[in-house]
Amino acid sequence: MPSSDPSYYRATATSYAPYAPLQGSAQAHVAIVGGGYAGLNTALGLAERGVRDVVLLEREQVGFGASGRNGGFVFAGYSLGEQALLDQLGEQRARALFKLTVEGVHRIRERVAKYAISCDAVDEGVIWANWFRDPRILRERQQLLAERYGVQWEWLAQAELRRRVHSDRYSDGLFERDALHLHPLNYAIGLAAAASGQGVRIHERSGVRSLRRDGLRWRIETAQGVLHADQVVLACGGYLAGLQKRIDRAILPIATYVMATEPLGERLAGCLRTRSAIYDTRFAFDYYRPLPDTRLLWGGRISIRNRSPRAVQRLLRRDLLRVFPQLEDARIDYAWSGLMSYARHQMPQIGGSGDGLWWAQAFGGHGLSSTCAAGELLAAAIAENDDGWKQFADYKLPSTHRPAGYLAAQASYWRAEFNDWLKTRVEG
Repeated sequence: MPSSDPSYYRATATSYAPYAPLQGSAQAHVAIVGGGYAGLNTALGLAERGVRDVVLLEREQVGFGASGRNGGFVFAGYSLGEQALLDQLGEQRARALFKLTVEGVHRIRERVAKYAISCDAVDEGVIWANWFRDPRILRERQQLLAERYGVQWEWLAQAELRRRVHSDRYSDGLFERDALHLHPLNYAIGLAAAASGQGVRIHERSGVRSLRRDGLRWRIETAQGVLHADQVVLACGGYLAGLQKRIDRAILPIATYVMATEPLGERLAGCLRTRSAIYDTRFAFDYYRPLPDTRLLWGGRISIRNRSPRAVQRLLRRDLLRVFPQLEDARIDYAWSGLMSYARHQMPQIGGSGDGLWWAQAFGGHGLSSTCAAGELLAAAIAENDDGWKQFADYKLPSTHRPAGYLAAQASYWRAEFNDWLKTRVEG
């Protein structure tokens, strides 16, 4: 499990009255296991459709996992790239799946406004900054998105990019206007409040110990209670519940690292003259964004290893100074890690078994918009018998073959990281 040391998000989280653990015997039409984005969006989607008797069970606190630890970027797309999606599905189906995440971005905006979620949302886009000198990677993606997906990204010439991002590291970039960034834990807390306000019963500190069929229903046991439900949604991401082997073994929990500087005051303007979030064109990219209190939030790297806050700080500080050497004396106040869920095919796994069991997982570091989409698909399936979730039928539950899968994933990352280094070195 990740370090229990508080993240910046936990330290600045919206206070709320904790949701009581499940106790005794209870009934539900729908039980959701997991209080991250996938579970919360499903619960809220059901409530918005008028479904009652929805119960959400969370082992820790809402937003405890990756949903409350990530970089806070809200943009369209999947871990699997746009070209690979086209190659696998063809243009019509690929475009439809991509559109789901575009709609997810819009729905997040709408819910933040509708439910007055205080999550420091900054609706000023995301910059994709070119780490390399060769502009083809930008031109090709810009053209692909425009011609095949109907999405327009603005070209940022080097002079314009450096006016916004004061670093000699980048050459040029693309600007994705239809994107935003926010405080991810407060967003999760806000989703929970919105769902609870419409009748969803949320129970924290209610880890599920067993899940089994009991006649025509599902029996769910926690340490202090038993819940019987007609439908069950497993939405645990990288924090495996250990309830259904074939669902758990279909993902790899992969760690990523984040830190936040001290408040920088005037020094922040010496690094950024933009409120946009930024990430770069390497496979092993950095991602960062300015925070309202003038801190710089910085994230990057993926690993099969969970590291201590001190180790995370040491790694990421080195990455930070490669881009902003002017922050050499800046103090790091917070450093933490979180577990993302990845599938072998690099796409979300959204599906059902036909007996009332559903799952939503493997969002692979692209979770804000895609979990919103997944929640809508599952809510529509359960409430309206809609079959839109079948758009993900090609992306089943192939085993990741843990623990060997961890070694393969780490080797793949190291290979990509080496290729990034080599290209940087060749360019000089």
